[in-house]
Amino acid sequence: MKAIYLCFTIILFLSFNSFAQETSPFGIWKTIDDETNEAKAYVEIYKDGEQMKGKIIKLLVDPEDSICDKCPDDKKDKPIIGMEIIWDMVSNGDQWSDGKILKPENGKTYTGKIWVEDGKLQVRGYIGFMYKTQTWLRVE
Repeated sequence: MKAIYLCFTIILFLSFNSFAQETSPFGIWKTIDDETNEAKAYVEIYKDGEQMKGKIIKLLVDPEDSICDKCPDDKKDKPIIGMEIIWDMVSNGDQWSDGKILKPENGKTYTGKIWVEDGKLQVRGYIGFMYKTQTWLRVE
């Protein structure tokens, strides 16, 4: 009888752990360009205090030594790998918002919102009332 309870407990734990992985925005994600549908980079999303941040950890299409020549301010001419491209996101229930997202290809910074939907990360950047949303895939 104890073996049955033990098996049940393990299965229950694994299912909750799997569910938590599905809905958590934290981890490593493969970015998918919304215009070309091409995988571009791996971004690590992590929590820093009460804020969500994200940095590029691997480039999939550009050379590994690429620099951000179009980026503003202190990011200009810095290596893209290791660059923080998501910052100041705060939790609003099931989503993170009110932060910034940098697109290194054009050097533009957008107001952002991020959430997990169907196990995929939805990354939305706003300029005024206009927005674009990219769907990123979790890297196992």
